[in-house]
Amino acid sequence: MPDSEANRFSARAVRYARVGANVGGVAARIAGQRLFGGGGGQAGNAAALASALGGLKGPIMKVAQLLSPVPDLVPPEYAAELGKLQAEAPPMGAGFVARRMVSELGQDWRARFGSFDLKPAAAASLGQVHRATTTAGQPLACKLQYPDMQSAVEADLKQLDLAFALHRRMDSAIDTREIATEIGARLREELDYGREAKNAALYGEVLADTPAVRVPAVHPDLSTRRLLTLDWLEGEKMLSFKDAPLAIRNRLATAMFKAWWHPVAQIGVIHGDPHLGNYSVFSEGGEAAGINLLDYGCIRVFPPSFLSGVVDLYHGLLADDRAQMVHAYETWGFRRLSADLVDTLNIWARFIYGPLLDDRVRTIADGVKPSEYGRKQAYQVHMALREKGPVTVPREFVFMDRAAVGLGAVFLHLNAELNFRQMFAAEIVGFSAEALASRQAVALDRAGIAAMA
Repeated sequence: MPDSEANRFSARAVRYARVGANVGGVAARIAGQRLFGGGGGQAGNAAALASALGGLKGPIMKVAQLLSPVPDLVPPEYAAELGKLQAEAPPMGAGFVARRMVSELGQDWRARFGSFDLKPAAAASLGQVHRATTTAGQPLACKLQYPDMQSAVEADLKQLDLAFALHRRMDSAIDTREIATEIGARLREELDYGREAKNAALYGEVLADTPAVRVPAVHPDLSTRRLLTLDWLEGEKMLSFKDAPLAIRNRLATAMFKAWWHPVAQIGVIHGDPHLGNYSVFSEGGEAAGINLLDYGCIRVFPPSFLSGVVDLYHGLLADDRAQMVHAYETWGFRRLSADLVDTLNIWARFIYGPLLDDRVRTIADGVKPSEYGRKQAYQVHMALREKGPVTVPREFVFMDRAAVGLGAVFLHLNAELNFRQMFAAEIVGFSAEALASRQAVALDRAGIAAMA
C-alpha cells in the first residue's frame, strides 16, 4: 500500500475508533439513565449523540439531510440536532483536485476541457462541483467525488445502525430496521455517478415534454463512476422568488409539482431529495419561467404495486372507503392491521393527501410555517403508536415521505395557491399498475437502470 493510501487508511481508522467510542459513551449514558434514573433527558442525549456523529464530515452529513426533514422518524430533539450539522465537507484543494482528475480521465484531462476551475463552485457531503467548459465553450458542471467515499459510507452506516439501535431502546413506537436498510441502499447508489448519469438521462426523457422543467444533458465522454459532467444550467435560487407576484410563485410551484409527480405517475420513480439547493429558477424574457432540476443522486425506483397502493389510498380517502384504505396499506406491506392501527395510519395519510382531496385553490397547508410542516401530525401518530407497540414502516416510505414533506415545505416557502387535487388527478388519469409496469420496464431498460435495489 502506498504511503499516501496507508496514511489515509490510518487516519480513517483513528477517526472511526474515536467516533465509535463517543457514540458508545452516549449509549452507556442513556442506558444508565434508563436503569438508575438521572438528568439529561432526550435533548441532552441528542446533543451528545449529534456531537459524536458530527466528527464525521462525509456521508453522515447526507444521512442527516435524509433524516432531519421527516417528522418524528427520529425523536424531535435528535432531528433538531442532526439538522444543525454542517452539510458541507471541507473542499478538496486545487492540487488534490488536479490529481483526482488525472485518476478519473488520465494525464491529458485538461486538454479535454476548454477551461476548468479548480476552485469548487459548491461542496456537499459526497463530492464537490466545479465549473468548466467544453473545448467549444459550452458551460459544464463537473461533480467530483471525494476520495475513499465507499469505505467512509460503510463505516458511517455502521454508526447509523448503532444510533438507530439506541433509538429502538429508548422509543419502540417505530421499528427503524427497514428504514436503515433503505437509507443504506440509496446512499450506496449515490456513490455510483454512472448510475446518477443514467438517472439524469431517464428524467430528461420523461420530462422532455415539460418545458417548465429543465434537465441537464450528460456528457458521457467526460464522466466516470466518480466524476459526473453535466450541462451547467444558469438559474437563481428558489427563495429569491418567495416575495414575487403570486402568478410567478404559482408557476414555479406548478413546475415543482410536475417535476415530482409526473415521473412518479408515468414510470414509478421519484426524486427523493427535494432540497431547495437541488433546484434553481430559469428565466425567459426577463421573467421566471420554470425550474432547473440539478441533482439526480437520490432517485428511487418503486415497484408498480407500491404506486398502485398510493393511488388506491387516494381513492379510498376520497370516497371514505375503509376497505380500500386497508387494501392500500396491505399492498405496501403493513401487517396486523387492527382498526386502531388503521386509524393511526390515517392521521398521517390524511395529512399527506389532504391537499389532493380538497377541490379548491389553497396553500399546501394554511397557516403553517415550512419548518413546522407535518410536525403536529407526526407527533400524534408517534404517541398513538407508543400505545399500540412497534410498527415496521415499509422501506419505500422513507423517500416517499421525505420527498412529500420536502416538496410541501417548498410550496410553503413560495406561499403558492393552487388546486392540488386537479393537478394530481390530471397526473393519475387512467392509472393502472399494469400500464405503469410496462412503461417503467421500457424506460429503465432504455436507461440501463435496474428496476429495484
